[in-house]
Amino acid sequence: MSSRRRHVQGGGRDQGAQRSSRLNELLREIIAEELTRIDDERLRWVSVTHVKTDRSLDRAIVSFTAALGDADDEDSLIEVFESHRKRLQGAIGRQTTLRRTPPLSFEPDQQLRSANRIEELLAQERSRPGNSAESEDLSEEE
Repeated sequence: MSSRRRHVQGGGRDQGAQRSSRLNELLREIIAEELTRIDDERLRWVSVTHVKTDRSLDRAIVSFTAALGDADDEDSLIEVFESHRKRLQGAIGRQTTLRRTPPLSFEPDQQLRSANRIEELLAQERSRPGNSAESEDLSEEE
């Protein structure tokens, strides 16, 4: 195999990643837009944070977050999403040129939840006695 051919094949992986990234963003936009059209109060404060498809389009995982939600709310939201899954997949089918629409599955955005938890822990640590900004300033001066 020539070095040129290997170079082209290696570059294909980057193009594949870019294509996958564009597809994921397109699906996120379509699903988010369709959610605004669905008349379901339970979805009023839900945001689609990202979509991740596998290479073969056998599955697309839709991650979401809900304002003022807790774990119990997220479980019930998964059921709400499931009840609207066919409509969301239909919107994807109408608005894309994909040969087949990947089946959607739904999960709460774990990254966002982890980031929020880290922020909570940092805020708690800052509010503990002896951990104020003043004591940090004093230790830096010494």
